Amino acid sequence: MSSVPRIISAELDGISAEPVHVEADLQVGLHSFSIVGLADKAVSEAKDRVNSALKHAGAKPPNRENRRITVNLAPADVKKAGSRFDVPIALSYLIASGQMKRFDTARKLFVGELSLDGELRPIQGVLPIALLARRLGLDELYVPEGNAREAALIHELSVIPVRRLKELVEHLEGGVRIPAAPKTDFAPDHTESRISVSDIKGQENAKRALLVAASGGHNILFSGPPGSGKTMLAEALTALLPPPDKEELLEIMSVWSAAGEPYTRHARPFRAPHHSASNVAILGGGTNPHPGEISLAHRGVLFLDELPEFHRDVLEGLRQPLESGEMHISRSKKTIVLPARFTFAAAMNPCPCGYFGDAERECVCTAYDVFRYQKKISGPLLDRIDLQLHVPRVPFESLREKGDPASERKLRERVRYSREIQRDRFRKAGLAMRTNAEIGPKEVESLIPLEGDAEGFLKRIIEKSFVSPRGYHRLLKVSRTIADLDGSEKIKTPHIAEAFHYRLKAEN
Repeated sequence: MSSVPRIISAELDGISAEPVHVEADLQVGLHSFSIVGLADKAVSEAKDRVNSALKHAGAKPPNRENRRITVNLAPADVKKAGSRFDVPIALSYLIASGQMKRFDTARKLFVGELSLDGELRPIQGVLPIALLARRLGLDELYVPEGNAREAALIHELSVIPVRRLKELVEHLEGGVRIPAAPKTDFAPDHTESRISVSDIKGQENAKRALLVAASGGHNILFSGPPGSGKTMLAEALTALLPPPDKEELLEIMSVWSAAGEPYTRHARPFRAPHHSASNVAILGGGTNPHPGEISLAHRGVLFLDELPEFHRDVLEGLRQPLESGEMHISRSKKTIVLPARFTFAAAMNPCPCGYFGDAERECVCTAYDVFRYQKKISGPLLDRIDLQLHVPRVPFESLREKGDPASERKLRERVRYSREIQRDRFRKAGLAMRTNAEIGPKEVESLIPLEGDAEGFLKRIIEKSFVSPRGYHRLLKVSRTIADLDGSEKIKTPHIAEAFHYRLKAEN
């Protein structure tokens, strides 16, 4: 065993974690206490927290030592942030100063923030750290008591919930043992939405588009006058989505854990940020890069209401995640990749007053006002939205109709059936995909076979309209979803016609 104690801890890198080894060394000399290894302000302040916590634990703190104390956080070229290193720093000092018996550190990982009286406070990012411990093949993970339930989602680990530093030391020295936390069970569930499809009167065409979007994970945009039900339609989308599987749910929980917001529900997330939200709040980033709204919506729905009112840089920043399902945040020394595989739903008015093209109410906007308003949504962004619908005013007769609660259950069942077809197709092809929206250009030909007359129809569409190569691939992917809903293995002419109908706004 090395003469310098080495405690395993972890640093967050986006939504994943990387191992950090904490080492302490005491040398003869005038008192000093330094933490090296590219530590930020919060880590440097650990000296004061450790001093006070050790004093209340009955140990001799570093500030009473007339020696040079050096704590190293390795690897030294990786920036360390946050307060999660307090506990491993305290343990490495206790061992180095001879105040604590040595123990086997090779298969244990420690994280936790210390209060001044020695209690352990919860930290963010515990689930990614637990996943790291499993990946490293470690046996035990020591976390603050408030983080134990989240860490115990990883059943392969023995999670030790620690309340006070003194209790942790006694446990490691073979004294009073701290029992491991019980395993946390979780079962994926449907997303509960305050709006159901049966609450929406009329709008049968839009409901059909919702079914297609939910089945294939396609992005959708609703445009129409105020009060036509655009927002209700977008919110109802989450109620149609199937529950996430356990792998997806762990991905969702890891993102939220890294953002410091433990995810307590077992359903797909629904995020609807206000249009005044900043670029960093929606896309992610910051000095210490953290997930934004698009990552918090991972495997769920991101809804942007009043789409043209969002800042231009926010809208253009959506291009990359809508295409790749990831957000790349570049810094001078490294690039962090955050997951952002969400279904994008948006709503907008056709003009500033909202009544351009309305059959019953006159628009008061000038032609230039309408043009400028609609140009806030760029062509490249529209090209990434598969389904684009005009949502007309609902007639009075439809408003008086009674909703059918069973209709939503039927739609959910059709979505589930369609997704099972997709999952089986991807598994047979050896592809790690879940929905048709994820099909890449290389897989289009093999996964989307066309009937003979359908190919001719598609050729005529492409020749007579301004469909970009990206639009062509998205048209085929939507056609694939419509065919799956019909139980058809091959794409037929009606499937392509319906898919093209949903892209008319993008091509005009």
